Formats: sequence, C-alpha cells, structure tokens
Amino acid sequence: MAFETLSIDELIKSRRSIKKFKQDDVSIDEIVELLEVAKWAPNHKMTEPWRFLLYSGEGKEKFIQAYCRSQALKDGSLPDKAVKKSEYFRSIPIHLVVVMPEDPRQKTWDEDYGAVSALIQNFQLAAWARGIGMIWRTNDWIYNPVFREAIGVKPGEKVVATLMIGYAEHVPEAKPRTTIREKLEIISE
Repeated sequence: MAFETLSIDELIKSRRSIKKFKQDDVSIDEIVELLEVAKWAPNHKMTEPWRFLLYSGEGKEKFIQAYCRSQALKDGSLPDKAVKKSEYFRSIPIHLVVVMPEDPRQKTWDEDYGAVSALIQNFQLAAWARGIGMIWRTNDWIYNPVFREAIGVKPGEKVVATLMIGYAEHVPEAKPRTTIREKLEIISE
C-alpha cells in the first residue's frame, strides 16, 4: 500500500495499532518531523501542554529498567510476565512517552488532555502516511510512582501515553465499527 497517496479519509480508516515491529531503525529526525506536524492539533489558549521522552537504541534500556523496577516483587525478582514484556520492549525500535501537566482546574485539565490526545492522533496519522506504525499504551504501570520517577515524570504531570513505534511487521485486519447512526441522536426541533 502506498500510504502517502491515501486521502485523509482512507488514511484514517487504514491506520492500525501495531504490536509487531520490524527491527529496522526509525530515524529520530523523522520522529521529530512528525511531532512538528502533530503539534498543529487544536489547542485551546495555545498552552501546548505536551512534553516528550524518546527512548531509542541503548536509551531504551532506561525505559525498560523503569518498567522492570515498577514490576519487581518485594524480593526484587520479576514475575515471568514482566520478564517477557521487557524482552518485547527491547524488540521495539522507539518508545515515546507523552506527558502533560495536570492543571488543578478541571476545565483546563480537560482542554489540555484533549489537545494532547489530538496531537497523538495527528502523530499516528502522519507516521502512518510514512509507513511507520505504533500502538498507544496506557498500561497500569504508567501510574506507578517507581516508573514515573525513574523516567523523570514530575509530580503534577500525567503520562498520557507510551507510544511504541516502528515499521510494522504485521498489520492487523480492521475490526468492525458500530455505525454512527446507532450512536447519533439528531435534535432538529
């Protein structure tokens, strides 16, 4: 499929969450270019409420070790599931953590979260247009203080996503979506 020739409608409908990646490196410069595109997301009051932590190459080990520390048992050992997941994380070319400030004002928090989510979707679509896939993860360990501190997430910040990025080894089939007519209430009078 020639991604760059797809219309925006086709691009949106063809994008998939990718879980299996080729071992090919993804250029950090290209990721930066994609984030430069993604930052044009709707952003109330132009607060630009995002911050990024990018892990690639040997740097991935810091992310993986933070994950492992957050999963360690009281005796310091790791459950088999965590060992397996850490090996999977090593096979992923890039990990990008997206962080936002947690404003105590609910309206601002909601607007910021919406802006960061829109940025992430823009990033996913722009990357997909270049043949780069990813999965947006919000696993329970992103809330673990051990993980957060180990990667430098400050008090008063929220991890919105850990994006696992690379060239797709496998693109899953589309899953059916409910027709919007079942979810839409039209009020015309």
